[in-house]
Amino acid sequence: MVKSKIPLPLLLLPLLLQAAFPAAGQAFRFQYQGGEKYRLLTEVEEEVWVDGRLSHRAEILNKISVETLQVRDGAGQLACTFQTSERAFGVDTSYAWAEDYESVFWRDGRGGYDIGARYFMPVVRDVPLFPEKEVRPGDSWTAPGEEAHDLRRSYGIREPVRFPIQVQYTYRGREQREGRELDVIGISYTVFHRFQGLGPGRGAVPVRASGRSDQTYYWDPGRGQPASYEESFDIVFDLSNGQKVEYIGTARGRLLESAELDKQKVAADIQKQLAERGVADTSVRAEEAGVTVTLENIQFQANSFELRPGEKAKLRAIGDILSKYADRDLAVSGHTARAGSYTEAQHLELSELRARAVADYLLSIGAARASQLTSRGYGYGKPLADNATEEGRRVNRRVEITILEN
Repeated sequence: MVKSKIPLPLLLLPLLLQAAFPAAGQAFRFQYQGGEKYRLLTEVEEEVWVDGRLSHRAEILNKISVETLQVRDGAGQLACTFQTSERAFGVDTSYAWAEDYESVFWRDGRGGYDIGARYFMPVVRDVPLFPEKEVRPGDSWTAPGEEAHDLRRSYGIREPVRFPIQVQYTYRGREQREGRELDVIGISYTVFHRFQGLGPGRGAVPVRASGRSDQTYYWDPGRGQPASYEESFDIVFDLSNGQKVEYIGTARGRLLESAELDKQKVAADIQKQLAERGVADTSVRAEEAGVTVTLENIQFQANSFELRPGEKAKLRAIGDILSKYADRDLAVSGHTARAGSYTEAQHLELSELRARAVADYLLSIGAARASQLTSRGYGYGKPLADNATEEGRRVNRRVEITILEN
């Protein structure tokens, strides 16, 4: 046997030092600054199973804009806009708008919520909920939380469906990630809740929820906010008609920051570049949401959403300009003129398909990433001119691309 040449006391010295001088404790607290604005982006890959059979797969994109309205006693009042978009699983296309939510609530330094019963978002509340005391790597704690679900489209339930959860936490220590020292916290919980008198709804309604969530949460100690997270989940709803609907998937999210957009300057710069490139039938305006480029009288193949070659050339020029704002999200909206024998629903569908065609083309030429692009149709619901005239219909028949402020 080869004996160590290092004396035993020296071998034990690191352990002795660790015992004498344990790792410094960490008191986790959210920090707030009045007027602060930032964005959160979450991406979800989900499978939906009904009675053990795969129903469909989807990719869901949640864009969340947050503004701290005021700060009081270490708590922040947050005004949030949640935009949910979806696309088919595994398809490299843009995301189509699905739902918008507004929510205003207080969150204290530990992460506890004070939120009205009418708000559907956020889905998970009081998570993380930090302990009063300091924690060290390896320490664990438990705390109550809550989930709230929007079941209007699925089951016709008009109010948020809320139920409690009991959450387990473990502080794993710090690691280098994304060029920063971040604290890593393991978060997990199981769900088992029986609903009493849920409804009224449309047909069958949930009678029980069960499942689990496992997360890795990365905390930015300098900012006092989360930097990112990763999650896997499996949630089952048992319905009143005996069916089981299961949601299985993964999610990841991160906090995003971008400098304030000088909207007037950006609009003037884009207008100048469009003129220099000879891009016709376009206009640019600065507005509250950001800077909007309008493609007037955009041309598609007859009664379709297939772009004509001339419009693709125009979009290539516009895409080259938009690529200079690579840190910004883009919202593409489609609008129709109220004319012909189409129903309101048909107009809405056509505008959605045309907006998506433009967004997909911008994606295909590399003007933006899929997570930056969201498309939405408004039908003839937002006219700019009188549909009674051909000139008015020409103005209303448009697609708009907005470089978003936040």
